[in-house]
Amino acid sequence: MNAYIQWSTRPSILTLFSFVCLFLVTACQEDEEVVEEIEPREVGYPGVEEELWVYFERFEEEAFNRGLNINLRTANITAQVQEIDENRVLGRCNFAFHRFGANRVTIDEAFWNRSSDRGREFVVFHELGHCYLNRGHREASDNRGTCLSIMRSGTEFCRDNYSQFTRTRYLDELFDTQFANDIFQ
Repeated sequence: MNAYIQWSTRPSILTLFSFVCLFLVTACQEDEEVVEEIEPREVGYPGVEEELWVYFERFEEEAFNRGLNINLRTANITAQVQEIDENRVLGRCNFAFHRFGANRVTIDEAFWNRSSDRGREFVVFHELGHCYLNRGHREASDNRGTCLSIMRSGTEFCRDNYSQFTRTRYLDELFDTQFANDIFQ
């Protein structure tokens, strides 16, 4: 009886061979490729020159960071960089009132060509403040004469202070819903 117990606990050569074959067959099989359908991400903004896309994306991101969901791809806004023949005008928003076409942002080409990324962002965000947020100009300044809003007109005497240190404060004010739609009030 002892011999039988020892024999039954030892694997047979056939059993061992079966496990090895099973291992080799399953180890060498290729995994089935799982293909997920991914919705294509929209690229660009209809009617907006490509060099302005990065600023449109940032505008959406900064709004989102402040709890606003903005989609400029569906906002019926076009934008271009071209010469503006008015002194001291760096950008412009022309309203079309949606029945007659798209609102249009124009950024002065001479300004664009000489400006830094931060300067370009400032002007594009200002014009989108008009064309998307319906913001009017806000001329308030602090006791040192520094503009309190990215929405200042540039015709008053406050000084811009849009920098890496003040950007958050200016953008908090830009996306503050208490000032939205004030252009039509």
